[in-house]
Amino acid sequence: MSEDQKKILEQQLWNIANTLRGKMNADEFRDYILGFIFYKYLSEKMELFANGILTQDKIRFRDINTALPQAEEILEAIKEEALEKLGYFLRPEELFTEVAKRGMGNFSTDALQGVSPKEVSETEEPIVTNFILEDLQKILTNIQLSTMGTDSEEDFDNLFEDMDLNSTKLGKTPDARNTIIAKVLTHLDKIDFKLENSELDVLGDAYEYLIGQFASGAGKKAGEFYTPQEVSKILAKIVTTGKQKLKTVYDPTCGSGSLLLRVAREVKDVAMFYGQEMNRTTYNLARMNMILHGVHYRKFDIKQEDTLEHPQHIDQQFEAIVANPPFSAQWSANPIFTSDDRFSQYGKLAPGSKADFAFVQHMVYHLAENGTMAIVLPHGALFRGGAEQHIRKYLIENKNYLDAVIGLPVNIFYGTSIPTCIMVFKKCREHPDDVLFIDASNDYDKVKTQNVLREEHIHKIIDTYRNRIETEKYSRKAPIHGGSDSIAAQDYNLNIPRYVDTFEAEGEIDIEAIAMEIKAIDERIKTTDQNIVVFCIELNIATPF
Repeated sequence: MSEDQKKILEQQLWNIANTLRGKMNADEFRDYILGFIFYKYLSEKMELFANGILTQDKIRFRDINTALPQAEEILEAIKEEALEKLGYFLRPEELFTEVAKRGMGNFSTDALQGVSPKEVSETEEPIVTNFILEDLQKILTNIQLSTMGTDSEEDFDNLFEDMDLNSTKLGKTPDARNTIIAKVLTHLDKIDFKLENSELDVLGDAYEYLIGQFASGAGKKAGEFYTPQEVSKILAKIVTTGKQKLKTVYDPTCGSGSLLLRVAREVKDVAMFYGQEMNRTTYNLARMNMILHGVHYRKFDIKQEDTLEHPQHIDQQFEAIVANPPFSAQWSANPIFTSDDRFSQYGKLAPGSKADFAFVQHMVYHLAENGTMAIVLPHGALFRGGAEQHIRKYLIENKNYLDAVIGLPVNIFYGTSIPTCIMVFKKCREHPDDVLFIDASNDYDKVKTQNVLREEHIHKIIDTYRNRIETEKYSRKAPIHGGSDSIAAQDYNLNIPRYVDTFEAEGEIDIEAIAMEIKAIDERIKTTDQNIVVFCIELNIATPF
């Protein structure tokens, strides 16, 4: 699929999403449209899988019905294999295409060919639809029920709970809700996700595009579930440096799971994905996102809980760790955590008003000896005093885990314009005597109200990090000890300008030339004043002097 075709698909999906937009806010219609796309994916995956099994029988999965001899026996055999390989099961009559067709009454799918969702929603012709709401809600429930008692039960548990088809936000009456859903299903049904081509991840890319679109319009809430792709790419490239395969990758604040999936793009294989997310709706989105990108249900373990207060992957260590936690979030800082293995060795807890270093401590605890972790933090984490300074000193002086600090441009995250940085930690550092500082804060393009990192900006950061290049006014390897410019001498304040001098000297000023220019201006003022006096006398009015 070409880039142009990909963009057309993304725009088609966004247009369909906007069919619901007038009914509810961005957060709400996001859950519906992404849920419907996920249902379509599960349906098409089920049909492809079943048709493969039925090849020798020369029948198609969707053609199996009660009239076919031994239909239930065939379906039961397919179900058994589907639960093992796919993790779920759908009957032929539950397939997305079948439901979409049943939903349309006097408005056939052929009649909608080439018609945009907006045009359909604005048509004056009454659209009579068959009532499918109850069937659809039952099917979504059945997908989950099909996994009960199997290895995939936890991964599919309550995946569709945010899709309340009886919500008045979809329409005031059941018929109104039915009509809008029938339109959405019909338009989605016309789009080919090309799942039969395993080389392409068309749907995965389109899903990521939609998540990004919703994030851009969701204000501060966007930070709860989405990291801009260019930042994700930097984090992913850092933690995969020098590696082709990863045994494990972990994100303790995984949001929609996009950051985990971005890491997978940088290597040939990731054996296992781990994540934790506090928000229930976002947790559902993360699981959908993993499955929709073709990650087998046995290859990911994503939990729903507060990572700091109730960690779910206790005593596990991970080869790569990435995170974009909520900036300076509050946490309990309960004294009981002083005996928690994640925090006990530091002697101090991160302040309750700012959990930034609590996340750092949590991640360091879970980092494998051969691993790398990269975390996005607000700039304040680099220089704030008190407990945070104490923790920084311990990580650098006692453990020597800090590998690099990268300053990012302002206004690159949705919902906040504050300056941010990336801190990179390794337990076994190849360069233990210094820390690399990179000031990438001035490398960006402005797109409307958002600052954006381009490929050349990302490449410059990664090339500088991987090769530990020192570039004037951009990067420097700061010694940990020795000299007035060392990190120890700076009392473990990591503010980037202390180590990377970006000062631009003003050009030399020619005082004599400026004096001559001022003298010339004075002469012109005198001439102008004289002209004004002449004009005032001619007009027989008082002069201003």
